[in-house]
Amino acid sequence: MRSPVLGRVKTRLARETGSLAAWQFYRRASARLLRRLRADPTWTVVVAWAGPSEQRALARPHDLSQGRGDIGTRMARCLRAAAPGPVVLLGADIPGVRARHIRRAFAALARAPLVFGPAADGGFWLVGARSPAHVPRPLFAPGIRWSSPQTLADVLADLPCPAALADTLADVDHAADLPLPASLTGFPGR
Repeated sequence: MRSPVLGRVKTRLARETGSLAAWQFYRRASARLLRRLRADPTWTVVVAWAGPSEQRALARPHDLSQGRGDIGTRMARCLRAAAPGPVVLLGADIPGVRARHIRRAFAALARAPLVFGPAADGGFWLVGARSPAHVPRPLFAPGIRWSSPQTLADVLADLPCPAALADTLADVDHAADLPLPASLTGFPGR
């Protein structure tokens, strides 16, 4: 998760909506996500912060830093740093995610050592492992076309072990992906 700093979050969305609207979406979406997930006693929510400086003021004692590297390197590092047992990582920009989606992703880990939640745009909104010990090295092969309609296909084609698929959900990368005005208002073009 990125610290909610104006101009530093949802930069692709900001190119279409402006920095303020992208920032407002990110603050609302990430706050809702954390409230929903923290309300369920089935799991412990740990925030993996992307930024090194401003996260210190926001982090709880068991939160962690994603560290340096591309998105694949950072996700693999977070999965390996998790406590023993099943672990899932998900993005903060998935307005439709509910506890039932997370439960199904955890259940899928009984069938395979890894699980991915496909995103409607060809990427993925969730990655999980049966345990940190089940995260292959490397988890993500070189040459993955990140932030593209081929991202999940690239990842699955090069995995060294089987993976299950969770529910398909939509993430928000562009103005056209934003929820309807009834649920979020103030975004140009929607």
